[in-house]
Amino acid sequence: MYNLARELLFKLSPETSHELSIDLIGAAGRLGLAGRLTKAPSSLPVTVMGLQFANPVGLAAGLDKNGDAIDGFAQLGFGFVEIGTVTPRPQPGNPKPRLFRLPEAEAIINRMGFNNHGVDHLLARVQAAKYRGVLGINIGKNFDTPVERAVDDYLICLDKVYAHASYVTVNVSSPNTPGLRSLQFGDSLKQLLDALHKRQNELALSHGRRVPLAIKIAPDMTDEETVQVATALLETGMDAVIATNTTLSREGVESLAFANEAGGLSGAPVRDKSTHTVSVLAGELGGRLPIIAAGGITEGRHAAEKIAAGASLVQIYSGFIYKGPALIREAVDAIAAARR
Repeated sequence: MYNLARELLFKLSPETSHELSIDLIGAAGRLGLAGRLTKAPSSLPVTVMGLQFANPVGLAAGLDKNGDAIDGFAQLGFGFVEIGTVTPRPQPGNPKPRLFRLPEAEAIINRMGFNNHGVDHLLARVQAAKYRGVLGINIGKNFDTPVERAVDDYLICLDKVYAHASYVTVNVSSPNTPGLRSLQFGDSLKQLLDALHKRQNELALSHGRRVPLAIKIAPDMTDEETVQVATALLETGMDAVIATNTTLSREGVESLAFANEAGGLSGAPVRDKSTHTVSVLAGELGGRLPIIAAGGITEGRHAAEKIAAGASLVQIYSGFIYKGPALIREAVDAIAAARR
């Protein structure tokens, strides 16, 4: 059934089919019908960051930027749902076209540029949703906020989403907002994380609960840089790391149509880079900080490989586009089988 739907959707432009899919999944969720589109995954509860997840396979940020289809995605069987990236103010993102399929490689290139309706719109959608499972909210900075003042945007978003999120992801690794990735390094990273941790403690006191903070990083760092990031995360009291965002590399897709388009590459070609990053992080963190793995999961066994590399949870995005909701169940089953 999904193969037929994908064939029809792939006749449309990538962004049009994306928007239509979100509308359809959102409508199915509001009607309570999305769960009928696929067989539910097996129960595989896991506790990470002090949160109870129905299963370790989640929706990665970027697919539902504005929280318009939370109930629909949850009903498809995801163990957790992450929405965003959201910014303090609405912004249109980069000029179109900005989303490209590379079906031969099960890959996608995007340079969306944090297009979203702003944090207030997202919170209205969260409050309208019936879902009560683990909800992550991914936050970023507006494109016209200078990198030197990026912390202001992150704190605005953190203040607003704190009461509504199970955990908050800080996106410092999108390649499509100028200067953003510089926040992953050295003093810039330390200052950002220190400010976030301080505000997290203040909000925990005022709200009576502690909402974990996860930092999402890129796959394009050297091993030494990844180790430095891991050290900074430990020193600043972060709660998790998400590895990884999209890559600027075009290794493995050089000859394909659209390979020269600017933007981040996701899907199968980023799998090995992302898994390697997970391994490096796991070696440095030694279980002191949980890792959420994302990048290139297009089959169930790829999810199990991420867990074997040191991840506690996994997320899918491009694999969902190419394989549909059956991939959720397949990934849960593969992780369960690997544990036996």
